[in-house]
Amino acid sequence: MIEFLKQSTFSVNEVMGKAWHITKNHYFSIALLCFLMFATLSFSSLMSMLLKDINPALNVLFFIIFITAYLIINLSLFKFIFHLLDHEAEEVSLAGTLPSKTQIIRFLIGSFYFTLCILAVYVVVALLVFPFIYTGIKLQLLVNLAISVGLVAIFVTWLRISFFPFFIIDKNETPFKSLKLSLAITKGNFTKILLLLFVLGFFQVMYLVLNYFELTVIATFVSILSSFVVVPLSVVALTVAYRKMMEEYKGTQEPDILTNII
Repeated sequence: MIEFLKQSTFSVNEVMGKAWHITKNHYFSIALLCFLMFATLSFSSLMSMLLKDINPALNVLFFIIFITAYLIINLSLFKFIFHLLDHEAEEVSLAGTLPSKTQIIRFLIGSFYFTLCILAVYVVVALLVFPFIYTGIKLQLLVNLAISVGLVAIFVTWLRISFFPFFIIDKNETPFKSLKLSLAITKGNFTKILLLLFVLGFFQVMYLVLNYFELTVIATFVSILSSFVVVPLSVVALTVAYRKMMEEYKGTQEPDILTNII
């Protein structure tokens, strides 16, 4: 039974230190899985362009195949990192980290629930803004307000429930319960998760700034560094952050949605 605590916390420095240790010692295995994910998406886009005017049915078939392959590689990466966190000294093949059929199905269902949550949040924001139409405020201003508030609400919701795949892989939880658990462990940790994402996204921001000022050579170097170092490190860091938050939980009660929203 997963243990719970009303609030949990983790040190960003500690997370980054542990993530760097894992990434450095097992870089090629982690980077290989990240590259396979990238290659699967790229090849999928290429095949989609080649087949779109030839055979739509074949295009759909390849889309399903590539999405399934991407999903399996992604979940395998999480499972591999969990193995390193728990049994780093023990050797494990990448084939040994393949997710089970149940985990794949639960992830797909969880992703569907995840999308519904995002849409529901935006609808709620739109309904809250709608009554202001009758106050005489300009419609365009209200539309801009609804879009701005909606995007912020979507980002916050996305960040709060985006840890659900870890529960499916690490704890074999059901899709809906995984979303509730993600909401629970991120309560009180939103600022730290945001800071962690800022640290991990620093090179991407730097690339955009350099590209804007047309410093092409430096921007290319930063982009390469980000692709080969920061991306693998980011996946490991988020997995470590999840594990750190879970370590702080005590109790046996199942988390309630309403009490963990704010």
